Amino acid sequence: MVEQSDRAPLLDWEEIPPSDPNQAAPSPPAPPKEKEAATSGKKTSTRVCLAVTEIGRRDDNSTTTTTKAVVTCRPTAVVDDRERSPMGREKHTGHMRCQPAPPFPDVTVRDQWEEKDHILAVFVVTFNSRSGNMVEWCLPHDINLDGVEFKAMASGSHRVTNDFIYFRKGCYFGLACFANMPVDNELERGARMKSVGILSPSYTLLYRYMHFLENQVRLQLKNPGHYSPLEAFYEDKKAILPPTGNGSFTVCPTWSVTTINRCMHPEMKITHPAGCMSQFVQFFGEHIMVLWKFALLRKRLLIFSPPPVGVVCYRVYCCCTLANVSLPGIGVSVPELRPFFYINVADIPKLETEMSYVACTTEKIFEEKKELHDLYIDNQNVKTHRSHLVPLLRLNAADKERYRKLSEQRQMLLYSQEVDGDCTSNEEDLFIVFFMELNNRIFQILSEVAGSADPTLTAEHVRAMGLDPQGDRCFLVELLELYGLDVTLVIDNLCCH
Repeated sequence: MVEQSDRAPLLDWEEIPPSDPNQAAPSPPAPPKEKEAATSGKKTSTRVCLAVTEIGRRDDNSTTTTTKAVVTCRPTAVVDDRERSPMGREKHTGHMRCQPAPPFPDVTVRDQWEEKDHILAVFVVTFNSRSGNMVEWCLPHDINLDGVEFKAMASGSHRVTNDFIYFRKGCYFGLACFANMPVDNELERGARMKSVGILSPSYTLLYRYMHFLENQVRLQLKNPGHYSPLEAFYEDKKAILPPTGNGSFTVCPTWSVTTINRCMHPEMKITHPAGCMSQFVQFFGEHIMVLWKFALLRKRLLIFSPPPVGVVCYRVYCCCTLANVSLPGIGVSVPELRPFFYINVADIPKLETEMSYVACTTEKIFEEKKELHDLYIDNQNVKTHRSHLVPLLRLNAADKERYRKLSEQRQMLLYSQEVDGDCTSNEEDLFIVFFMELNNRIFQILSEVAGSADPTLTAEHVRAMGLDPQGDRCFLVELLELYGLDVTLVIDNLCCH
């Protein structure tokens, strides 16, 4: 598989034109020779099928894509060996690409979901000392970006120098880079704040333009109104949507859940810095097991944090990966755990209709909007206002044992990397596979019991799942009801009464 560089060719457009108008701009560098990424040498786990898109380049500099199906033994981040550090970390200027591994056992390659590297809109948001947040410029000019000015520039952003934000706009996803620059200007009250962002049908490939957006927002701060790089970017990457008459986004992506295993990695991926998953688990400690249970139960998880927002958007993604299941047929009928990323009060009407989501916010008012969430996460404090879910907040012996095993596996991995120079594995893979195998084991046993002549779940079955027969009874009751498994529990516990 060929891994395309994070730096798209049009990032060269961000350069400021030479001061001498007669001096021609330097021609863009030739694209690097593509190299097939190595997939051998990885530790095995679950055998799955990957949809791989190879990116080639014609003589006229246009690109071609070819989709292939390959088999791997675990979901891994596949990168060009040239981009690896000695410890196996992806460099990619500080970002790691998390490669999804959805199995498609009964779907032809032609029918598989295909990533679309298309941009629906590009925009600049500014803070006006009199009018507040406002869209300063956008392409296309008639597009409806209502509300984007408050998503691309989060509440409280004036306290930070720079940030990045993932968000949703209707059916689509956005990425914006924010920067705050002091100025000696009374009209701007001593600070100039802007965000430059894009909208796309998915967040799959938004990371490719992170550095472009970061450079563009700095350019907008220093030279306001210089939109030519953004115009060239949009002309090259724009997606054509069916007309709606008012510039609104009404057409959703056309992928089908029948061709995507939503319970594996999310069908759309996001990049995160190397070590992000490790930091996520270490940040929450043993309470990662509480987040795991709520994610597997497809509850509504809301993370509160003051700016910067970018790292919290990564936590939203990490929460979604806790619910991965690779067993066929499991989770098809349950609500999808949807990443909403950054939200604000304008999203309340939408959240009122959602059955399952993970989101983050900088607005404290959401803590009082108890009807909108099942789990509220403030720093490391995890709480729920729903009485029947309170038992899930209590850590039991099995939770602590799982966390001990996870920490032990991480230490063994770090040791092998340091002593043996093992560059074939990383912590992100370890954590994702750990929870996926945990989920697989639970559903495998539940499915076997449900299909047996005596569909009775005993304490021995529960222990075999790695759960606590007493402390996890309420979790199992919720799980059986949600996934529609016809199993009888014989374990008595007063926690759910």
